[in-house]
Amino acid sequence: MLHRRNLLALPICLMCGPAWAVSSGPEISSVKVTVGGQAFLQYAPLTIADRLGYFSDSGLKVEIVDLPGGSKALEALIAGSADLTAGAFDHTIQMQARGQRITGIVLFGRHPTFALALRNDKASAYRGSSDLKGMKIGVTALGSQTQFMVEFLALEAGLAPSEISFVSVGGGPGAVAAIRSGTVDGVVTGEPALTTLTSAGDAKVVADTRTNEGTTRIYGGLYPSGTIYGRSSFIEENPRTVQAFTQAMVRALIWINDAAAEEIARILPAEWVKPDLDRFLASIRGTRDMFSPDGRFSLAEAKVALHVLSTVDPRLRSATIDLPATFTNTFVDKANSAIRQK
Repeated sequence: MLHRRNLLALPICLMCGPAWAVSSGPEISSVKVTVGGQAFLQYAPLTIADRLGYFSDSGLKVEIVDLPGGSKALEALIAGSADLTAGAFDHTIQMQARGQRITGIVLFGRHPTFALALRNDKASAYRGSSDLKGMKIGVTALGSQTQFMVEFLALEAGLAPSEISFVSVGGGPGAVAAIRSGTVDGVVTGEPALTTLTSAGDAKVVADTRTNEGTTRIYGGLYPSGTIYGRSSFIEENPRTVQAFTQAMVRALIWINDAAAEEIARILPAEWVKPDLDRFLASIRGTRDMFSPDGRFSLAEAKVALHVLSTVDPRLRSATIDLPATFTNTFVDKANSAIRQK
């Protein structure tokens, strides 16, 4: 029997056809996916599935639309201009509280994979979250998971979120520019922007969710983050399409789990790697445990997310949330079973 990695490394032409096709084929052949900051390493599984041809193997033509922040990607989904979104698991809970049925189908990020980094002049006097009072913090987008992290830290320290100013700076390049221009005191961003800032001595990380250990220290447990989710009605009406998409994503997660950092860097767009390959490789190696090996959700970890969100958002404290309805493992379980049989 071929080793799993050897199987996944076979030429794409040998993997086409019935071996990877979903039975009967997808209901629709074109799928539009929104993502808030595609160049964040957390979202690499989506890009890798596309660049390795896994979506086309499953009979899908996937259009990836990159938007400035997770809240913008969610808005596009709710408005009906996208079929699926790669975003924060948080959104499935928040939208249920607002009467919108959003369901996660693949968990690719086991923790938020971003960190709060302060400009060095601010970091030198930082002793704890209470020191965030009066600071101006850059986040990917207002209302995004990056903002919720800081608000949670503030509330745990006895501060009101209103005592901190939040500024939308977009993705990684925007965060780097905001720190270097001095327009913010700190940023919450992901890789490779964090390694760019810290290695150059521009900023210091003071709260970190890029690893399982750091996430547990802040939130008390693993916090599901990177999720492929969609409107529940779309999932119910297009189960074969969703299965085909999920199978491609699970294949990407398995490939990542087995790949060296150098292999991952070679697959990702060249512009992501610039200007420093060694720095980019360090970003990958330092955050390897963020990627789920199988795409499965955990109810226990979903409870951690609900606790954090309920702390930050008063509306969720009075809402009745059906957590098992925020995700399904049906598609990932079927995908993992099919892949292991090959």
